[in-house]
Amino acid sequence: MTKPTATPSTQSWKDVAWLTVLGTAGCLILSLGLNYLLLFSEALTPFARSVITATLLPLAIGLPLFLMLGSKQAEIRRYRQELNRSATYDRLTGCLNGPVFTSMVDRRAAKTSEAGPRSGAFLVIHPEHLKSLNLRFGLEWGDEALRLIASTIQSSVRKEDLVGRIGTSMFGVFLPGATEKDAKEIGERIKARVRDVYFAPKGTEDVLAVQVGGVVFEHELAFEDMYRSAEERLLEVRDEARVALSHINN
Repeated sequence: MTKPTATPSTQSWKDVAWLTVLGTAGCLILSLGLNYLLLFSEALTPFARSVITATLLPLAIGLPLFLMLGSKQAEIRRYRQELNRSATYDRLTGCLNGPVFTSMVDRRAAKTSEAGPRSGAFLVIHPEHLKSLNLRFGLEWGDEALRLIASTIQSSVRKEDLVGRIGTSMFGVFLPGATEKDAKEIGERIKARVRDVYFAPKGTEDVLAVQVGGVVFEHELAFEDMYRSAEERLLEVRDEARVALSHINN
């Protein structure tokens, strides 16, 4: 028969109880010891002894206590920030994670604007040859390729744009207020900068590439509608690329 073990919460309360008892005992011993020593000092008046006691005790007890409490508060604040970040951003790429990105886009679409309908664009970005990279060099290099592509996308968009990882190897970019010209320029900039990224898995230089599909809208749509339209456009781009490649080969 196994002996029951204390749960983490029970153990925590025991630790708190012991710390409280020992801390209180220490404060009492310090206070009594200090008063005892000062009691036999003939050079000090009763008022001087009380001033010393009133000054030293708060310094000896309060200073380390509040220092400990302050460090714990800072630690708790740091943990909360890390939790908020992990709940908001994708760990691998640093982009908004899928649920947060979708929610932020949908909230933007649901808001009413006094200036009237808001236009914009939505891009879907697929890395090319990612499966091939994983097979040739390993999954860690496929992850590194995704990190480099995500970083390039983030540095290629405007400050107000949203970038999210919306699939295992897919990114979405929401461009509020963007015109068709803006969307094309941003899409081409992303593709060009990704091609220029230095990527040399295991010392072998390789070229990264992405395909971009997008939709421009006069009225902000729900995320699903924008994603579906952008994905359809991406499929059209892929088909056009295949046709062009077959004509070249023939």
